[in-house]
Amino acid sequence: MYESKNDAVISADQFRSRLLLHALCAGLLVVGSILIGVTGHLYFEEGVKWYDAAFNATLLLGGMGPVDLPETPGGKVFFAVYGLYVGLVFVASIGLILAPVAHRLLHRFHCDD
Repeated sequence: MYESKNDAVISADQFRSRLLLHALCAGLLVVGSILIGVTGHLYFEEGVKWYDAAFNATLLLGGMGPVDLPETPGGKVFFAVYGLYVGLVFVASIGLILAPVAHRLLHRFHCDD
């Protein structure tokens, strides 16, 4: 996917499309993770509305923590595992977005004059 250090630096248009592709992948990862959180919240906690489940899942993904704490043992275990998972998803999505920028910067350092 990336060019080697012996290849020329890609054009600005190719770089923008690479950034867009990486941002799209990160966005899909985040949306998929929110859907996992909403599904788990609705499954383990009875009487929760879908918009409250989406709100809690999104806040967990952002690192804020849930507004409504789970009351069932299954819900507590799910939120514990999901909280660890979304912490990694947040870091991975930032890495996905910044990878092309870091690669281009390092590639420019290795270019001959």
